[in-house]
Amino acid sequence: MMDSGWLQKKWGVQKTPSDELFDRLTILEEQVKQLQDENIELTNELYRLENSLEARIDILASEPYDLHRFALDK
Repeated sequence: MMDSGWLQKKWGVQKTPSDELFDRLTILEEQVKQLQDENIELTNELYRLENSLEARIDILASEPYDLHRFALDK
């Protein structure tokens, strides 16, 4: 299929609609890649925080429960 702006493209008069579409597509691909990288970083940070909280909960849960420590007759 022949590009409708082949003459303008050949002589550098203006960008063709397909060139503009390609440029926009390239920009969108870069933005998607950046968002994917940010998503990976955010997911890793969330897993790190989850593991840290689980470790703290495990530390608290491992302390023996002393019924006399919480008695009301003190």
